[in-house]
Amino acid sequence: MLIVFHSKAAAEVLMFSHHALPILKAAGKPYTDTLPERGVITRDHLEAAIKGIEQAISANTEADEYPDDEDENDSKKHPISEPVSFRRRAFPLLAMLRLSRDHDADVIWEPAPSW
Repeated sequence: MLIVFHSKAAAEVLMFSHHALPILKAAGKPYTDTLPERGVITRDHLEAAIKGIEQAISANTEADEYPDDEDENDSKKHPISEPVSFRRRAFPLLAMLRLSRDHDADVIWEPAPSW
């Protein structure tokens, strides 16, 4: 499911729920296997959520860059097929949380509207 994060302080962030789940777990949300359709990170919990995500990013050992050690004649993977690191996936939401903290605004999520 595609979800959208809203805040009065920042632009919307779209993310698949299965990608948002580990980020929200790092932010301190007690979800296990599935993300509820709707939720909120209140302004009172923003600081703890930001610190949790920052700690998860620093503890994450997966590389951001995937060096190309292959010979020029070898077939290369298209960049779209490369995995996305936790750091890169979390960055837009982390930026939203920081702006929301600075503007004293809640962050909510809900299912994205169908197009």
